[in-house]
Amino acid sequence: METTTADLDLPPHAGLPRAAARTVRLTKTYGRADTAVTALDGVDLAFEAGRYTAVMGPSGSGKSTLLHLLAALDRPTSGAVFLGDTDVSSLSERALTRLRRDRIGFVFQSFNLVPTLNAVENITLPQRLAGRRPDRAWLDRVVATVGLGDRLRHRPGELSGGQQQRVAVARALAGRPEIVFADEPTGNLDSRSGGEVLGFLRASVDEDAQTVVMVTHDPGAAAYADRVVFLADGRVASELTDPTAERVLDALKRLEVRP
Repeated sequence: METTTADLDLPPHAGLPRAAARTVRLTKTYGRADTAVTALDGVDLAFEAGRYTAVMGPSGSGKSTLLHLLAALDRPTSGAVFLGDTDVSSLSERALTRLRRDRIGFVFQSFNLVPTLNAVENITLPQRLAGRRPDRAWLDRVVATVGLGDRLRHRPGELSGGQQQRVAVARALAGRPEIVFADEPTGNLDSRSGGEVLGFLRASVDEDAQTVVMVTHDPGAAAYADRVVFLADGRVASELTDPTAERVLDALKRLEVRP
């Protein structure tokens, strides 16, 4: 079911702060009738531009589903997703492809690099597929930020896991997207490499006003964010600003003992 702003009878911002992305009564159900499972149940959220937001919750809470819907990798059952003022939920498949290519960056847990391309070719691949030349000055800045200057000619198989994820982060940032989504970006990394990747994402927010939305299960990772949104049973359970690992862990414990 596709929903437009007119269907919802809401203006683009409806009193919310300036948002890079937002959801309106977002619902996602898998299966039908007796086998239906509701992953998201009427979620209203706004992700302010130029901020770093972590999304957390118990297994099955809907956090990965939310990220995929925000990034236009899946369609909602009802409700809407907006990127800026664009109603993503109503776009055609062709328009969705352009939106993902031109306005969104995505960092996968599993890196998703092309093994036959070297690091710089992987970083610039989305722009080349779009027929655009990379902005050399910006590319140099991104490469310097993630510390890849001496590894650009190496293929993924010649890089450590941490270095591969740095390439993935650089790829997500290289096109200057409106928003970067990161799905457990440190899940396959040791603590040192994971900290470096989280630091790069943090720097992109602080130094370049990038907007980052990250799903994570790690309280230490969430502490890099400006805000943490907690989901439970497909709904927003609580939020936390200026998080620390200890405060995040306490919030997660409270979710786990809810009646």
